[in-house]
Amino acid sequence: MLEASDLRKGLKLTIDGEPYVIIGFEFKKPGKGQSLYKCKLKNMVTGSQFERTYRSGDKFEKADLEEHEMEYLYAEGDTYCFMSSSTYEQHFLKADQLGDVVDLIKENTVCNVLLYNSNPIGVSLPNFINLRVETSEPWAKGDTATGSTKPAILETGFEIQVPPFVEEGQLIRIDTRTREYVERVNE
Repeated sequence: MLEASDLRKGLKLTIDGEPYVIIGFEFKKPGKGQSLYKCKLKNMVTGSQFERTYRSGDKFEKADLEEHEMEYLYAEGDTYCFMSSSTYEQHFLKADQLGDVVDLIKENTVCNVLLYNSNPIGVSLPNFINLRVETSEPWAKGDTATGSTKPAILETGFEIQVPPFVEEGQLIRIDTRTREYVERVNE
């Protein structure tokens, strides 16, 4: 069991039988009385958010979450199929459960799938992934303005800003946390 003093941003807990993550946290100690813990909570299944204030002494149940390494196999409509690398068991997630991961994920990518009571509820990508540039404007020689970038569309359909020297067909590394270009990858 967790106590109110254990609350912090990013903590996952169970409230009324549902998994929640704390996305905002504020501690207040009034002049007299109990400490107050103001939390902004997000339901990890439905995505709904709300704010709630707790007092010191309140108790919480830690969410029964597991993270398993799985490989993304294919998409069928808005359903995405992932397979466990160890048990070969397949799990299916909807596009809204993936969130913005949909823009960067490609087949055969190994991800971490978050399970709540053995049901998948979310996916996290590795920190860096390599994707191929499908379309990009050619580089105009002499265009050497510092910090200049140009738009490029990747093999997943995601549009990103890249340096002018990046060409179509090249493999580039993307930081999935910031969704920005990192470097070119030598093949």
